Parts: sequence; C-alpha cells; structure tokens
Amino acid sequence: MGSVKIVTDSTADLPPDMVERYEIGIVPLKIFFGDEEYRDGIDITPDEFYKKLRTSPHHPRTSQPSPAEFVECYEKLATDATHLISIHLSSKLSGTYNSAIVAGSMVDIPVDAVDSQGASMVLGFMAIEAAKAAREGKQPGEILDKVEGLKKRIRIYFLVDTLEYLQKGGRIGRAAAFLGNLLNIKPMLTFEDGLITPVERIRGKSKALNKLVEKVSQEAAKGPLTAAVVHSDCLEEALRFKELIEERFEFRELYLTSLGCVLGAHTGPGLIGIVYYH
Repeated sequence: MGSVKIVTDSTADLPPDMVERYEIGIVPLKIFFGDEEYRDGIDITPDEFYKKLRTSPHHPRTSQPSPAEFVECYEKLATDATHLISIHLSSKLSGTYNSAIVAGSMVDIPVDAVDSQGASMVLGFMAIEAAKAAREGKQPGEILDKVEGLKKRIRIYFLVDTLEYLQKGGRIGRAAAFLGNLLNIKPMLTFEDGLITPVERIRGKSKALNKLVEKVSQEAAKGPLTAAVVHSDCLEEALRFKELIEERFEFRELYLTSLGCVLGAHTGPGLIGIVYYH
C-alpha cells in the first residue's frame, strides 16, 4: 500500500512544529517590496515583514508560486510517496491553486489539488487533518472526503484594524461595502464561497473582540473545539484573547499562530482572528 503525502502553501500559517510533525510540504508564495523579492516564511519572517511594512516606502506586492516551484516540491516528496494531496489558498484570492493543478499534470506521481476556499489556518487545519488520515493509512479518496467534510464545518472570523491594506491589494471582494471613514469601526470579516465577506461592523476593539467570543460560543455549545487564534503583529492582544476563550470554552486543541507575510500584506498589522471546528 502506497503512502500519501500532504502539501500546502505558506498562507496556511502552520506552526513549524506541526509542519515537522506531520511532514507537510510547504510551497512559499512571494512578497515584493519594490524590486526586493522574498519567499514567504523562508527569506523573511512575519516579525521582519511587519517591521518592514511600517517603514518601507513601497506597498508590498504578492505573487503565487510558479508551477515549476510546485513541481520541485512534488518531485521531492515523490521519493517516498505514491500519491500527493495539495491544499491551497482560496482560488478567488490567488492563482496558487491553479499553479498546483498545472504542476500536478507535469509530474509522474498522482496529485489531487484542493481549493480550501479560505485562508490561513482554514487550509492549515485541512492539511493537518489530511496528514493525520494519511498516517492512519487512509486511501486518497477517503482523505479527500475528510477534507471536504471539514471544509463544510470549519469557521473563520477575523477583525482588521483598517481595510486600507485589503483595498490596496485588491482582495476585498464584498467587504468593499465597509469602506469609509468611520470612527473606530472594526470590521468583522469571514469567508463565504472563497471570498472575504463582511459580517458586521463594531465600534471599538474591545466590543469587537467580545463579538468574536460570541461567534465561538455558538459552535462551542456543540462540543469541544479544535481552534487557532491568528494575529498579525499584535501578540499580547492575541494572548489575552486566547486566555479569554480558554477560560470559557472547551478545546481539544488551541493553537496560537502568526499571520504570514503574504496574507499580512493584504490585511496589515493588528488583525485578530479565530479559526475553529468541532
């Protein structure tokens, strides 16, 4: 029986220990400040990125991996696998998924590419659950069914300090309705059908964080959750939020992770988010 290996991209925001534990292949997206090019999470860390974001005269640009970069990853994993499942950032935000599909047609090993229709730990958790199933000896079809089932259950909500970065990056989708000079308004956003979508606007960060807690409580009532708190350069605030929900709800696992450079280029600093499922 052949083994299945899992691939994702750098926007999964997976903690490094999880990548190592489950031997997940990561294909990095790229960030550009002017003519300077960086591979997300390899040439530049999130901490370095957010410092540069505040000081650089250039607004960062981002780019998907090329099919050739996917081929390099796939061929490396193919040395001890017979099937690959490649899970990626929403195809409505990036061409990464399409690059994975093209690359899959260029290698000898079978590759199933999956559009997560989300970002950050949405695809991160899909990759982890797929890797766990692969270790249990599940067949590719069974693993894909598990990922599709998770796609229906997983939830993501996040608060941004400003919509300025989403607007500049052209990734705002239906959230454009929230634009405007509204004093101290914190937009709560989610993903629907692969697009960033507004949930509500809340006056003040404290009230906004309480609204995030309310969202978690609706799902927590059904049983213990697996979740991740995600932040962009606001660690102390993220730790406080994590402690708050740990006190109130039961979790199987609760991670804390930093929003990577590519996603951070489109949200800016100050984001707090929660990804969860039961």
